[in-house]
Amino acid sequence: MVKSSKGLRRRSRGILSKSPRERGMPPVARIIREFQEGESVSIRIEPSIRNGAPHIRFQGRTGRIVGRQGRSYKILISDGGKEKVILSEAVHLMKAK
Repeated sequence: MVKSSKGLRRRSRGILSKSPRERGMPPVARIIREFQEGESVSIRIEPSIRNGAPHIRFQGRTGRIVGRQGRSYKILISDGGKEKVILSEAVHLMKAK
């Protein structure tokens, strides 16, 4: 019997795929973008960049920036009634509407 994969990106074909016109690397402006503390952001994982990506279960969640840690931002998210702090680089974040 074949053993199924247990990697971080398993079962993510639909979630982490881009449309044909979006394929490739994102613009540099999206990579070097900066956020302020207290700003509301939503997590949108950029599939072409693996560094600093949060876990796939947080895709689409909205949180608040509470600080920085190196190149990454600390994001406070409510997950199942608990407050969690997630680390993510700027390329995987968007300003919440």
